[in-house]
This record gives sequence, structure tokens and C-alpha cells, in this order.
Amino acid sequence: MEEAKKQKSRFFAEIYVFMVLTLISFLLLYFSNSSFILNFKDLGLSAFSGIRIGIHEVSSFISQTILSVGELATLRQEYAELTSRMSRYEQLERSAAQIRQENRRLREQLGFSETLGYKHIPAEISGRNPDNLFSAFVINKGKQAGVAKDMPVIAYQNGVQGLVGQILQAGQFESLVMPLYATTSFVASRFLELRYEGIVEGQGSPELPLLMRFIQKRARNEISPGDVIISSGMGLSSGRGGVYPPGITLGRVSKVLYQEYEISMEVEVEPAIEFSRLEYVFVIDAEIPQPPLVQETREDGNG
Repeated sequence: MEEAKKQKSRFFAEIYVFMVLTLISFLLLYFSNSSFILNFKDLGLSAFSGIRIGIHEVSSFISQTILSVGELATLRQEYAELTSRMSRYEQLERSAAQIRQENRRLREQLGFSETLGYKHIPAEISGRNPDNLFSAFVINKGKQAGVAKDMPVIAYQNGVQGLVGQILQAGQFESLVMPLYATTSFVASRFLELRYEGIVEGQGSPELPLLMRFIQKRARNEISPGDVIISSGMGLSSGRGGVYPPGITLGRVSKVLYQEYEISMEVEVEPAIEFSRLEYVFVIDAEIPQPPLVQETREDGNG
């Protein structure tokens, strides 16, 4: 049994040796063929060329990447500079537009100032006090400029000369103005066309209309929304309010209030001045003459 195994192993060994020798013989025969010449110099050159090309491609990629990163950083910097420059240009454009608008408004105020028939003091609103009882506002002129208590204040807005209020308190360099819509503001007034008279008073807020009271009831059928109300220039016998120049626009009728049982009627008046947009005012610095009092005389029998 063991002998058979040995013979079988010897047989496979001989087969293996035979196959190895056959492969070696085939390779020797293949390389000895005259049509195949192995040139180790060309092989080395080809290998070196491949390595050189690879190194060149890698170095080119790295250098291009570095250049691209540098160019990107430069582009980012230029973009930031252009953005900043554009922002400055836009700011300058806005400033120029604001300056043009300011110049236009100032030209309007100057034109109005030149045509104003009263001695006046131009002023600018410098502050507002919403907590004040009368919602008064501050102007940048005071006693040093000639401003005094109870002086009328007017403004030119939207092509209209409108009444703003009167000086409530005059400081050395600033003054407090009581606006027309204050509850303590009373102005003797009349209809521009109809000539009916009354008293305009405020309701405490620029959002609320003014009230013109004590209008004769016979004017009911003649008054229409849109009628212009102006100051009459009269003083009030009660002493409330101040004396304002005649002919200053107070506003327009927005609603007629009528009650049969009342001896007079009222109208709501939309102010001519938009107080939320008010910037420049004029303080009237002139004594407004009081209308002469008509005195009735009695003639006695000795007359």
C-alpha cells in the first residue's frame, strides 16, 4: 500500500518537473526569436518619461490651484472694495437727493418769507414733547432772537399759509409753542367766503379735527364741506387765547354739526397744517392792532 503511494507521488513529481522544463523551453524559444529585441535603455527612458510627465502634471495642478486661490482672494478683495465704493456712491446719492429736497423746501420758505407782510422770525422745530399737556413743541429761537410770549406762529406748507399756534413760553435760545390743536387754544375766526364768524378750538390731538363753535344757525344751509376757515384778527372778550393776524388759514370744513335745540351750530375743521410734517415756522413779531371798540352814547334831554 505504501509502495503504491510512493509510486503515485513520484509520478506527480515527474509531471511537475516536465511542465516546468517545458515552460522554460518555451520562454527560451520565444526570447531567442529574432523579431523580439528587449531594449532596456528604451524601457528605462519610457519609465522615466512617464514619471516626469506625472510629476509635471502634479506640479502644474498644484501651481494652478495655488494661483487660483490667490486670484480668488484678489477677486474677493476687489469685490469687497467695489461693494464698499458702491455703498458710498449710494449714500452720496441719497445725501444729494436729501440736499436737493432740503434746498427746495428752503427756497419755498424763503419765497414765502419775502412775501410775508409782517415782521417775522424764521425758526425750525427742534423738539417735541408728547408727554406735555398740550403736546407743545420746541423751536430753536428765543428771546435773544426777539421771540416773546403769546406771539402768533404760522407756517407755509403745501402752498398754503397756515396758522400753527402761539408762543407759550419763551426761553433765551428756545421757545415752547402751543399748537392750534391744544385744548387751551382758541382763535377768533370766520368763513373766507360766507364771512360768518365763530371760535376755533382744539381737541388735544393733531389726529382730531378742530372745532369751530358759536356759528349762527342761519348759516346751516350755506355751509358746505371744503369751505375755508381763516382767522378774523379779533380778540376774544373772555381773554382766552391770543390775537392772531387776520386772514391766516386755519383749515377747511370737514363736517357740519347741527342740533335743533341749540342756539348756535358747530363745524369740524381739518387743519391746513399737517403737524406731523412740520419743520419750519415763522413767529410773527408785530403788534396787531385791536379793532376799535364801538361805544354807545346816550344823549340826554339836554343833549
